[in-house]
Amino acid sequence: MTFKRVFGIFLGVLTAFGGFVDMGDLVANAETGARFGMGLAWAVVVGVIGIVIYAEMAGRVASISGRPVFDVVRERLGARTALVNLGASFLINLLTLTAEIAGIAVIVELATGLDYLLWVPLAAVAVWLVIWKVKFSVIEKAFGITGLLIGVVVVALWKLGPDWGELTSGALSPSIASGESSLAYAFFAIALLGAAMTPYEVFFFSSGAVEEGWTPRDLNLNRANVYLGFPLGGLLSLAIMASTATVLKPRGISADSLGHVTLPVGLGLGKLAVAVLLVGMFAAIFSAAIETSMSAGYTVSQFFGWQWGKYVRPKEAALFHLVVIAAILLAVALAFTTIDPIKVTEYSIVMSAAALPLTYFPILVVANDPTYVGEKTNSRFLNALGFAYLILLVVVSLATIPVMIASRGGA
Repeated sequence: MTFKRVFGIFLGVLTAFGGFVDMGDLVANAETGARFGMGLAWAVVVGVIGIVIYAEMAGRVASISGRPVFDVVRERLGARTALVNLGASFLINLLTLTAEIAGIAVIVELATGLDYLLWVPLAAVAVWLVIWKVKFSVIEKAFGITGLLIGVVVVALWKLGPDWGELTSGALSPSIASGESSLAYAFFAIALLGAAMTPYEVFFFSSGAVEEGWTPRDLNLNRANVYLGFPLGGLLSLAIMASTATVLKPRGISADSLGHVTLPVGLGLGKLAVAVLLVGMFAAIFSAAIETSMSAGYTVSQFFGWQWGKYVRPKEAALFHLVVIAAILLAVALAFTTIDPIKVTEYSIVMSAAALPLTYFPILVVANDPTYVGEKTNSRFLNALGFAYLILLVVVSLATIPVMIASRGGA
């Protein structure tokens, strides 16, 4: 294997690692750590394994067929099935995009002290300009690798010197924290699963593989991204959870704002480390805003058979860019309703959990179809894992709305 390909795999792993933690992961992991300690760490692990299984399938389909999974799903399962998938994923994607754009604005508010609503339009314009002007490979690597700065949380956690035995025990022997209800526990378990397996991730990942020109020779790059990058991102999520469990939970502080995510870092390492964390959070959330914006354009364009992507000039994919702009404008309009960005994030990731079977069942089907993957169909073991996860996702999907209502949104 040439040095160029090894370096490409290394960058891919760093990109997946740095880009894994978005607004949903930051909010869900911080709040669960502050309220439940490490009692919901298992939900992060379950979610990471799930996204690894299905992202590998999506990347393999794209690498071998040269087509993104949403395009293939429409052809393989028909327009009606794809339309249901499109409707659910687009609405959830819109909520997620609203949370990401508002999240960018909140990060700037933390740095400047000016109300986040003033920054929402500028954040939206910045996201659009990057999508319009910057090459896909640059977007992917620059923001993904800068997002690694969130790793300062790991250093801060080590510096704080928590009771590692207590954290480990809480993760391996989960229980519902005193003062918390079983319904709230279930709500945040669903939220963590939804945050790890958000539908836009697989649609963006497979479309990105086509943008990058992956071929069957890039299957190792696909595996490295999902088998190394995503689990490392999951460890970063657990570090965020552990940091708030260490600092906020004993003090009875609920992580109901992004500012609370910075408190353990400030306490452990000081103001400079907080600045580093804010840069990492900005990059990660900005990257997610780009991904969700482009995912809206990808899915709609691929459903209707329009030209899409950044690998062609904008005028050749005008409708794709129009959908991206429309999605960004709708997200800005939702943000200007002054709805709490944290609540938008929580509901977006919980609702994404409700729609997960619609996203992942079609991927399992096409990953077993030789028409699209040739001899590289799923192994029996992978199919068994994929089917087991589908059963889990169906159960979670059916439980999501009742749990959300009964728990009053995890209150």
